[in-house]
Parts: sequence; structure tokens; C-alpha cells
Amino acid sequence: MENQNIEYKSAWRDEYLKWICAFANTNGGKLYIGVKDDGTVCGVEEAHKLSEDIPNKIRNSMGLICTVNLLSKEGRDYFEIITEKYPFPVSYHGKYYKRTGSTIQEVSGIELDKMILGVQGRTWDSVPVPHISVADLENDAIRLFKKKAKDSGRLDDDALNVTNETLIKNLHITEGHYLTRACMLAFHPDPEMWVTGAYIKVAYFENDADILYQDEIHGPLILQVEKTMELIYTKYMKALISYEGIYRKETFFFPKSAFRELLLNAVIHKDYLCTTPIQIRIYKDKIRLWNDGALPKEVPVEDLYKEHVSKPCNPNLANVFFKCGMIESWARGFKKITRYCEEENAKLPVIDLSLGGVTARCYASDVYLELMKEAENGDSVTKNDLVNGTVNDPENEESDQKSGQKTEKWPEKWPEKWPEKWPEKAQQILDAIAQNPTVTIAQLEHLLKVGHTTVKKLLQEMQKEKFIRRVGPDKGGYWEIVQGKENE
Repeated sequence: MENQNIEYKSAWRDEYLKWICAFANTNGGKLYIGVKDDGTVCGVEEAHKLSEDIPNKIRNSMGLICTVNLLSKEGRDYFEIITEKYPFPVSYHGKYYKRTGSTIQEVSGIELDKMILGVQGRTWDSVPVPHISVADLENDAIRLFKKKAKDSGRLDDDALNVTNETLIKNLHITEGHYLTRACMLAFHPDPEMWVTGAYIKVAYFENDADILYQDEIHGPLILQVEKTMELIYTKYMKALISYEGIYRKETFFFPKSAFRELLLNAVIHKDYLCTTPIQIRIYKDKIRLWNDGALPKEVPVEDLYKEHVSKPCNPNLANVFFKCGMIESWARGFKKITRYCEEENAKLPVIDLSLGGVTARCYASDVYLELMKEAENGDSVTKNDLVNGTVNDPENEESDQKSGQKTEKWPEKWPEKWPEKWPEKAQQILDAIAQNPTVTIAQLEHLLKVGHTTVKKLLQEMQKEKFIRRVGPDKGGYWEIVQGKENE
């Protein structure tokens, strides 16, 4: 019976050289001439002439040496042509073919690139990239890698206290004097110079048609993951607040740790030959994470939450993320997702292949949905409510007492009329700072419904006019409202 490695033909035709080409480019196989589709031997005419012509045609058209056996059964001659898998791409009349099931397909474009790498035993991310050196890499990305590698214990001080050149070489993401695609993606400040679509898009949808706001995250993949997580869980996701006694509890509709695993999985397994970025759609009670890629053929989608092998699409890139402790190497990602969801009584994400890639759908937990109903009825609050100043938060009150600020009297501190050049957005920023001096730019973006550049410009102007000032570093510092008659 015909299958991936066996093909039957009742008579010889030169076009059957395509089948031999396909066998050579796939896993090898046997082509029988003089045999019907059901395996019955029907025989061939002029068998001795064909025994000379067939090997010559194979050699002259493709440069292959195949075993051609002349066999006989019940007085009927037939041929067995055995083709081995070749370690380099084989073309027939300038075209490439591969075996898919019991058929052959012409290969071109992206599929040809993949096939060429496959027959060479290489992966896409192992290919060297010209015109890039270690000096071109993003220092912040390398520093984050070193910090996480040390914190996770994956690399010790001896492995980390080396030059960037030595570190990159020890990670095996170089080839000779060149850096590889894995290195470029992980650490270069602009990987899109070489790989279109090497970034992440995030958007908040009011419904399937209407986008309220959106962002794009660019730069080294190491930093993209961190920036995306911070952006989503500050600007895009609302934490519902509940209290257990005097203790405040924040509940997101999907566990942060579990979503981080899904995002890392998308980054590692993305097919970077395709030009579409990773896309994250966020609604008030669900997330859809889409990645242009495919699951390994050894891991069907229904087995993802079961024990399965680890076979990343980009193994060299995966090794970088493993060495810094961001992922595991034993296919434990979905086991961890299961554990995180169980810990927070959240629903497991649903994985499917319905949109031409791999889609993870995350739905709000029953606990979150119940809190959301309470919030809509006025019985609960969200984290954004605390920033907007619509409720009194015990933690903020305590902080206000320590700093000497009485936020409930805030409107009395400033003149009723602002200078004409100040927009309403500036008043909203001051109100937010009064309620929460550690408010972040991302939170202000969400509050004001404006972009990052607009918020930064407003903050710079307000500092210039001495309405506010920054105390401490960008991370770990806080905003202070300037007191005194100079503002009145």
C-alpha cells in the first residue's frame, strides 16, 4: 500500500523523476515501476533498456545515485528504485519537491527556506547574520539576562562576570565571527532590521470591532517580554479589589504568572519567517493571544496539558531564555500554567489552531466575574478606582499621613481656575498623584486614555512650571506636589 515512503506506478514516465526528487528531500523512499496502485505486479516492457535509462536519467537530471533493482514476479519484470534522504536540497529542472503523505508538493518561498535548513540539519535561528557585532547589542537586555540568570541560579558568577563577547560565545549563539539570528532577536535593539514582525501588538477591545487603545512593543525579545507583561497588568488589566478583614486582595481575571508562560511560549515558538507580529487582544473579561506558528507534529493540541516532548521551533533562542531562568527545558510550561490557574481558581486557557497559527484564549475566572458584578453594583472597587480617587484606600491613607498630605482636602489646595494653557489632562494627573504618589506613566496613560508621549510631555511641562517634581529614580521613586505660593 502506498504511504509516505512507498509509491507505485504501472509504467515508467520521465515525470516520475519528481517523485525521486521528493523522496530525496524528505525521508527517502521506494518507487516501484510496473506495479498497480493496489500493489499487484503488472510488469513493464523493455525492462533491460529501462534498467540502463532510469539510472542515467536520475543522475543527469538531479545528480543523484539511486539503487535501481530489476525484479521479477510470476514472469513479470518490475523495478524497485530506492532513494536515500540527501543531506542537501535536491532540485529537478530547477524546482524542489517534497513528500507529504502519499503525494508530492512543489516547494517554494518560505517553505523552501525551511526545507533547505531542514535537510542541512539546521534551524532558522542558527543562521548567521552579517553586519552585526556584540557592540551593537542592547546593554539593558544583556544586563537583564545576567540578573535573571544569577537570580535563577542557571549561571554562576564565574559564567556571568565575563565580557559580553565571551558571554555571547558561551551561549552558543555565534558562528565563526558572526552572531546568529537567535542572538540578534534576543539582544539587538532593533531586530526588525532583519526580521519583519519581530514585535508584539497589544490592543484593548470594547467588542470585536471597536478598539479603545493599542500599543506596540519593540526591541530585544528579552525586554519585549518584560515590557509587555508590565504594560498589560498596569494599563490593560483591571484588578478588582476585595478585602479579607483588614487585608486588601487584588484579583486579575487571569493569573499573571500563567499569562507570562503563554507569552514566553509564543515568543519562543513563533515562526519568524512569517511577517506578522504576536497579537494580544484584551477585553474586559478575556484575552486572545495569537502567534504565527505551529505546534510540533509530535505534540497535537489535545496533548499540550499532558506529558509531551520539548521541541521548540527556535532551539537556540529557547536556550537563551532557559539560561536566564525565564523558561524551562522539559516541556513543563503547561504544567506550570495548570498549577498557577489552580492556585487562583482560574480557568485553564484554551489552545486552538483555528486562525492560521496558535491561539491561546484566556477567560475570566468565576471569582473575578462575581467581583465584577459586585463592582457594577457598587459593592466592590477596581485598582483604577484607587488611582482615580473614587474610594478611600486604607494603605493610601496611611501613606498620606506619613507624608503629611491629606488627600481628601486636595481640591482646596489649588486655585479654582488653571492657567489657560493647561488642559484638563493636567488636572487629572495632579489628582492621580495626590491619591497615589507612586502612580506610573503606564497607569496615567490608561487613566487619561492618551499615549505614552503625551503623558511624558505633560509631566515634563508640569515639572518645568514647578507644579510637581520627581523624587528618586524612575523605578522606585515617587511624585511630589510642590507646595508654596509660587504655584498660586
